[in-house]
Amino acid sequence: MTMLDRMRRHKGWLKWSLALVVLAFIVFYIPSFLDDPTAVGVGVAPGEVVAEVEGVDLTVAEFRRRYTGQVQAYRTAYGASLSDQLLRQLGIEQQILQQMIDEQASIAEAQRLGIRVSDEELARQIFAIPGLQENGQFIGEARYEQLLRSQIPPLTKAEFEASLRRSLMIDKLRAALTEWMAVSEPELEREFTLRNEKVKLQIVALTADAFRDTVTVSDADMASYFESRKAEYRVGEQRRVKMLLLDRDQVHATLTVPPAEVQRSYNDNISLYQTPEQIRASHILLNTTGRDEAAVRTQAEDVLAQVKAGADFAELARKVSEDEGTKANGGDLDYFGRGRMVPEFEAAAFAMEPGQVSDLVRTQYGFHIIKVVDKRPAVTRAFDEVRAQIEDQLKWERTDQQIDVRAGELAGRIDEPSDLDAVARELGLTVTESGFFAREDPIPGLGVAPQAAIAAFQLADNEVSGPVTSPRGPVFVTVTETRDPYVPELAEVADRVREDAIRARAAELSRQRASQIAGALRSASNFAAAAKARGFEAKDTELVARESVLPDVGVSPEVDKVAFGLPVGGVSDPIPTADSTVIVRVVERDEVTPQEFLQGKEAFREQLLSERRGRFFTAYMTKAKSRLRIEIDDDVIRRLTTPVI
Repeated sequence: MTMLDRMRRHKGWLKWSLALVVLAFIVFYIPSFLDDPTAVGVGVAPGEVVAEVEGVDLTVAEFRRRYTGQVQAYRTAYGASLSDQLLRQLGIEQQILQQMIDEQASIAEAQRLGIRVSDEELARQIFAIPGLQENGQFIGEARYEQLLRSQIPPLTKAEFEASLRRSLMIDKLRAALTEWMAVSEPELEREFTLRNEKVKLQIVALTADAFRDTVTVSDADMASYFESRKAEYRVGEQRRVKMLLLDRDQVHATLTVPPAEVQRSYNDNISLYQTPEQIRASHILLNTTGRDEAAVRTQAEDVLAQVKAGADFAELARKVSEDEGTKANGGDLDYFGRGRMVPEFEAAAFAMEPGQVSDLVRTQYGFHIIKVVDKRPAVTRAFDEVRAQIEDQLKWERTDQQIDVRAGELAGRIDEPSDLDAVARELGLTVTESGFFAREDPIPGLGVAPQAAIAAFQLADNEVSGPVTSPRGPVFVTVTETRDPYVPELAEVADRVREDAIRARAAELSRQRASQIAGALRSASNFAAAAKARGFEAKDTELVARESVLPDVGVSPEVDKVAFGLPVGGVSDPIPTADSTVIVRVVERDEVTPQEFLQGKEAFREQLLSERRGRFFTAYMTKAKSRLRIEIDDDVIRRLTTPVI
């Protein structure tokens, strides 16, 4: 994480260690307009249980806290244009539920292994929070509790410390399971080199598509191709279903929203349409962490004197700034509003006018020299500008509310397949029947609806699902026919076989043509001109690392393997990829020097270990969860996420 990233964390006393970032976000950063118990859910009591993990209840109150926090995070990042409809399509409720289950599963596993967090460990962590210190000392119980009460929503000391204890317990579990992992020096150097060395290339890509028009495939060719690859066309288990859909689009089209409601929504949520005052600034940072502060101050004063004397600010930032996240851009922080930077930095920056340079500004990171580049005043979008957007959002909210209520009513009336037709006749709805589909296929007549497909493959004979989520609205399904796995006849998959045969032949032609021109490209003094003379274009890249997107190729491990093994000026043999045959010439290499490795290896060691430990911990907990009793109440989840008008 760069210094800029850390600076942009929430200000003041909530400067958490990385291990506690998620906890801090969940516990503290829910704005007051979201702290309404009716903001998420219709008639759902805070004590209701959304899920149970090994006998521990996960409640609506905790779900709501996390849900509203996540919604606010999305809206902060993407603005008011992120509608409730889109938020629901993102499946946030499932993300939050999974987070809660994973966390409680980790707690259960920690308890099983005898991992505990003592009162002394908890106290040490609290005393280590920078914002709870003043002149290196704990601020005291009274101010500590006052700060907790000032949060939105307010927190008791017991609530805060219980959440902190859980986070520390998960950290201890992760450490106990992964601290043994290490990276040897040779392995570290090899991985560092693989990730950091770069090459600049000229690429000639002979794509299969370029040869399609020259390919003809006869019936005999198709038969031969199919016969040699029958297993590739094997069809898995399929099902056909009858469906009763509560179509969101149809309901949406019938609804209107009174103008007064649109105006009221605008007035009540005016903050969503406001852009606060912003400034654009650059800075030079001299870090004091682990260094003699007086010496750093002297160095910073010298840099400031150079700036005051007219030195180029951006050039100085590139040379001396120790904020690795901004120095390459001349210290540019881009535009930011209040609350994005630490208080001392913010106060100095917002007190200046464009073109002004600050004196030294001391923060917990060191000494800053700040230059304000531009200011943007606060702006509120006019009602007429956003009227249509608000009206449509309210229509979708009302649509979802009505459909969810109707789905709940129908769930109590549909017990067997014949009920689908009876309910449809009574309410003027339509029951449709799909064609056959496999587990991973779109459902004919419904589209891509993974939850509905999963339900279809879990239903027993003559069983009807409850309302299942689909992009078009809640749907009730029942299975009408099952087809066992089979290898189809050629006629059934003829179009697919023809396409595959054409593509295979086109790829073969691209390889043949690449072989014909490879020698000429390899010996040419001008690679691009030689390619052009043969009807192909050589495209240039910038310096790229492995796994970069290459022109006309995309990400290609095959090309990476060859290109990074060539010297400057080297030209490859033809390289087959999934969709093309590629010839590359290395124009430039940016090798990793011993000095670069020496400077970066310890930070990279931590990064690499963190990645590996994360993967190990995830795999371990996936297996651990399979042993746990986890129950989810879908009805509570559905009611909890029903929007309120």
